[in-house]
Amino acid sequence: MKKSTVLFALVAAGMATSALAAEPTPFNVQQLVNLNKLHSAAVSNDGKSLVYGVKVVDDQGEASSDLYLLDLTNKNAQPKQITAAAGTEHDVSFSADNKSIYFLASRTGSSQLYQLALNGGEAMAVTDLPLDINGYKLSQDGKQVVMTMRVFPECKDLACSKDKFTAIDESKTSGREYKQLMVRHWDTWEDHARNHLFVAQLNGKKITEPTNVTANRDTETPPKPFSGMEEVTFTPDGKHVVYSAKAPSRDQAWTTNYDLWQVPVTGGETLNLTEANTAWDSQPTFSADGRYLAYLAMTKPGYEADRYRIMLRDNVTGQEKEVAPLWDRSPSSLTFSADGRTLYVTAQDLGQVSIFEVNTQFGDVRPIYNQGSNSLIAVTNNQLIFKKSSLVEPGDLFSVTSEGEQLTQLTDVNKDKLANIKFGEYEQFNFKGWNDETVHGYWIKPANYVEGKQYPIAYLVHGGPQGSFGNSFSGRWNAQLWAGAGYGVVMVDFHGSTGYGQAFTDSIGKDWGGKPLEDLKKGMASVTAQQPWLDANNACALGGSYGGYMMNWFQGNWNDGFQCLVNHAGLFDMRSMYYVTEELWFPEYEFGGTYDKNKELFEKFNPVNYVENWKTPMLVIHGEKDYRVPYGQGLAAYTYMQRNGIPSELLVFPDENHWILNQDNLQQWYKNVLGWMDRWTAK
Repeated sequence: MKKSTVLFALVAAGMATSALAAEPTPFNVQQLVNLNKLHSAAVSNDGKSLVYGVKVVDDQGEASSDLYLLDLTNKNAQPKQITAAAGTEHDVSFSADNKSIYFLASRTGSSQLYQLALNGGEAMAVTDLPLDINGYKLSQDGKQVVMTMRVFPECKDLACSKDKFTAIDESKTSGREYKQLMVRHWDTWEDHARNHLFVAQLNGKKITEPTNVTANRDTETPPKPFSGMEEVTFTPDGKHVVYSAKAPSRDQAWTTNYDLWQVPVTGGETLNLTEANTAWDSQPTFSADGRYLAYLAMTKPGYEADRYRIMLRDNVTGQEKEVAPLWDRSPSSLTFSADGRTLYVTAQDLGQVSIFEVNTQFGDVRPIYNQGSNSLIAVTNNQLIFKKSSLVEPGDLFSVTSEGEQLTQLTDVNKDKLANIKFGEYEQFNFKGWNDETVHGYWIKPANYVEGKQYPIAYLVHGGPQGSFGNSFSGRWNAQLWAGAGYGVVMVDFHGSTGYGQAFTDSIGKDWGGKPLEDLKKGMASVTAQQPWLDANNACALGGSYGGYMMNWFQGNWNDGFQCLVNHAGLFDMRSMYYVTEELWFPEYEFGGTYDKNKELFEKFNPVNYVENWKTPMLVIHGEKDYRVPYGQGLAAYTYMQRNGIPSELLVFPDENHWILNQDNLQQWYKNVLGWMDRWTAK
């Protein structure tokens, strides 16, 4: 049922209801999946208006999504609902004159570009193409649009690609034919189509015929499935498009050499702007006057967790330099100030994702905001607009001055729902880990914590392995759900984690079972000594991906530490894993080469070689569409335990990949995980 404007006012604007609030209850997975979700935020070019989307879930679990407009010049302004059609509007952009917005929506059965005047009226489709538009970006003057669509490189027009997709769907045969890697990626078998870029003029209410500026190229841009239009931009003069992509080659599965390419908006020859760097180049970003091009660049080929350097190219002199070369953090986004002298970046930092100001001339770095996990939306009028989440905040929009002052919350999309939720108190801690180096982590008290009582431990081990369980709010592995179920939660950012300097991140390379295991053992001993309410003898450990690998590693190398284990998508046999995963660059870098050239290291940290020590009860979970860690890895671990009488259970999702995305499946996941842990721990 469609929500009303009144309901929106209660949810998105955070107005108080007249009904008495119910007593808050400990956080549970049903509350998680029913939280409203903020998305698709954009700020007008003059900094006066904010548009954002809110997906609202009602009491029956029915979801709807619309866009809302907020006047940033009036601190007392209330959001105004500006769409009411079925479906979701997303990827919002403002027109150059700030009088209208553009967005993508599937209102006629395919994803097309729409324009909506902000002074009223209905949204008008500006495209009617035979294929889905997967992303877009406007030129600086608003007169052109670059769109990404999935096409077959050999096709001369969109109709040809449409016909080929239809023929595949209607084919009586099902065999897939390949002549080179990659044959599948993440959760999808390759169908020989590619994401290509198309440029069109915004001619009144419709676009002109789009030009495929990456025509005939067997390349993917933006790279799927995790990159978006941050990898594509117009030059400020509107004459070229710059994008990140790998050069067409047969080594796609074992190289990370993404380059920045420049192509005229009319199509034609492409120019490789970063040919000298054989590692990953990303996120081309121009200053408003076009003089400077900033981008992110790694330096180690084949290593996806290398530190991104901020590179700055002077398009007048041709000179290029690294900005802030001594700053030991890896930025994840770039935004120029209006005058082009400052870059605002986000980067992981000591368990947070913080916002920093970087002086492009001298390289000075100054933190602006460093609490929680933050993503920058816009920089305008001495204000930074950003989205923030934390261990107790699902995500809202905030503003802060460029000096880091006057923090202002702009949205409160879950005010009423959060009033009914009780979260656990949390705190960051540190201890001396491997080589007596400082290691950080978080603990969370059970939501119904009682002073003087001891609680079982949920010991969460993050994946990556170059990742972090930091101060953020997850829609999947949400630490507060274990606190809501009566567990004390412990998360350790062991050696190899991100946000603590590149040497710390690099230290896990060629040592998967070494330093991290020592950190995790010392972390458990330290946190239970610091926090006596945590019961060290009544703990379950759980992790996914590399965290799942660590559950298998615990079985063979720390088999007396836990009452039970939960292994989601964990690596079991590094030999077979190497030959069935899709991104070969990952194991090749982590283990110093191909399996046949470096068997000794692969086998040194191979969990299957230590199965004779296994004895801890373990729940194994896997998705059949997981091509990063194929489900045979989980099935093998389960088979060994079943054959040898070790208490074990298996949960398989035929329709899930490396993650659990279906919200009903997520509830089943938590039911099984928490039920398994409750069985083996005493409360």
